[in-house]
Amino acid sequence: MDRSQAPSRVEAIHRSEQSFDSGEFRELIARRIAIPTESQNPERGSELAAYLHDEIQPAFEAMGFECRTLTHPKARAPFLFAQRIEGANLPTVFGYGHGDVIRGLEPEWKEGLSPWKLTERDGNWYGRGIADNKGQHSVNMLAMANVLKLRGKLGFNAKYLVEMGEETGSPGLRELCEEHKQLFDADLLLASDGPRLRADRPTIFLGTRGALSFDLVIEARKGGHHSGNWGGLISNPGIQLAHAIASIVSPTGQIRIHEWVPRELPASVRRALADCEVDGGADGPEIEAWWGEPGLSPAERVFGWCSFEVLAYKTGNPQTPVNAIPPTAWARCQLRFVVGPDPKEFMPALRRHLDRQGFPMVKIVLTKDEMFAATRIDPEDPWVQWTAASIAKTTGKKPAVLPNLGGSLPNDIFTDILGLRTVWVPHSYPGCSQHAPNEHLPPELLREALSVMTGLYWDMGDGATPKAKTV
Repeated sequence: MDRSQAPSRVEAIHRSEQSFDSGEFRELIARRIAIPTESQNPERGSELAAYLHDEIQPAFEAMGFECRTLTHPKARAPFLFAQRIEGANLPTVFGYGHGDVIRGLEPEWKEGLSPWKLTERDGNWYGRGIADNKGQHSVNMLAMANVLKLRGKLGFNAKYLVEMGEETGSPGLRELCEEHKQLFDADLLLASDGPRLRADRPTIFLGTRGALSFDLVIEARKGGHHSGNWGGLISNPGIQLAHAIASIVSPTGQIRIHEWVPRELPASVRRALADCEVDGGADGPEIEAWWGEPGLSPAERVFGWCSFEVLAYKTGNPQTPVNAIPPTAWARCQLRFVVGPDPKEFMPALRRHLDRQGFPMVKIVLTKDEMFAATRIDPEDPWVQWTAASIAKTTGKKPAVLPNLGGSLPNDIFTDILGLRTVWVPHSYPGCSQHAPNEHLPPELLREALSVMTGLYWDMGDGATPKAKTV
């Protein structure tokens, strides 16, 4: 940290470091992890509500926030909205987090670990939600509380929305934001989710890749037929579907449907990604330089381009194969896409492509999963530069600026419905196992994240932010 900076900022960050070193943060997150808020489990409704009303609301009220419970018929759990308005001409920051987690998968965790108990082992903290998203919004809330304790005010207006259904697709969130656009009005969304580029490098991302899931299906006939008697006489859907999929991408993963990829990589995106090195850590897979769009760096391929994936494939009976030509073949596919291509053209373009390639028998079936839209704000936006400068001042490190996350979040709700610039400061890393057994984070990452957010909230109240709206 630069010790020549104003003492009050140094004191605020030191206070947050003490909050971590004293065990205050560990006790806080352990209590929250212990609440089994599995939104995919229909038996957890009471826990979802309890997390908001018994854990999060009192924390906001202790900071002088006004809290409201909001509901929507599409959502199985309530939302909590908290706000603290200090002045009409001050910047207004909108925060977001989710308290629900993916299923615990208790039997699959390493011996001695539990999804519902914070456990330290081998230099990591384990527990469901430590990375996604309880640990992340807990960092932000404690950082804000420490700024408030030291300064006596925030120096900006703060609004915060916590939902309990993100892991089931955020049902009702879009409609809630449409209904409460005026209530949620702000200058900037500053929130935390997803991973850093690397565990040791602070990161900013400005949007998300979109995601569209669909099935490719061939239904040739009813029932299988003996491969000896009928082989060479009737079509094999498994082979046909394999060829159909192979026509969509090259043997090295390059997408062959031009409507599915951007015309070019914007110059500001290239500049932002020029010093970004993708690294999944010791537990991550090795990057294969030959896979994907040629001529792009690994960072450009995952953060600046589109990718097509086959998530599952089935033909015949994989568990007990028999000597029969299968009657059907099925594949679950996914397109991850960036800003640029028109999502309304994705499926028509695929239909035209398959027909041209001689696969009219392949049916395209959209899944019930909601399509996530692609979002991205300009990496050279003043709010982005302000955020990067604050993080560098706190850590002495140049943060990675990613035009968008490689994965997907409902970020278009904030950009398109609420009209917000979106700056995400993630407090996780790629190898954290957030949707798998043994979810974990290194505690030193959380400690640095607490300092980063304290510095950001302190600077937000210092009066040197980009121009704010009048509320």
